[in-house]
Amino acid sequence: MLEKLQQLDRQVFIYLNGLGSETFDPMWEIITKQISWIPIFAIILYLTFKRLGTKHAFLIIGMITLLLLVTDQTTNLIKFTIKRLRPGNNPELAGLIRSVQNRKSFSFISGHASNSMAVAFFLYRVLHPYIKYMGFFFIWPLIFAYSRIYLGLHYPGDILTGYAFGLLTGWLVLKLYIYLRDRYFPKQQEDLDNPTNSEPVTNG
Repeated sequence: MLEKLQQLDRQVFIYLNGLGSETFDPMWEIITKQISWIPIFAIILYLTFKRLGTKHAFLIIGMITLLLLVTDQTTNLIKFTIKRLRPGNNPELAGLIRSVQNRKSFSFISGHASNSMAVAFFLYRVLHPYIKYMGFFFIWPLIFAYSRIYLGLHYPGDILTGYAFGLLTGWLVLKLYIYLRDRYFPKQQEDLDNPTNSEPVTNG
């Protein structure tokens, strides 16, 4: 069963990876860099401070920092435990794929997929009552993670498993956030649970 899944994973990867072309390679190399997404995060950060206030915004930033630390370190641990070769380093795929970038590290699971989905899930659950159209933020992990397939760095299975792990981690950190929010913002609880999605809920 596992062998069949791995074979399917390789076949889907070869197909998706083969859709690329040299014309679009520079664009996807930019997309795959975290720094390229800073403008979007800057907007969300600004709206978070504006709608929720300084103290609450810093609590959210702290939770995201914890989230990134946990997902990053855990995915690295999994990679060096499983030791699945990246597609570009797999001799069985030599000549069959476009390896735009190469890495010496291992493939399973995708840290990009884990990090991006964890942050997207957490921010959506926390901010969608206060900031309109937060659902569109899920476009980020989809495009961000696909760039890893395009560049020849990850299999689809790496991405999907990374998404699942990111959702789990995001959910756990969300529970911690709710506990801390309710503890340190007790006077604002009614406003925090029933926001208007248009007006600031706090100035503190």
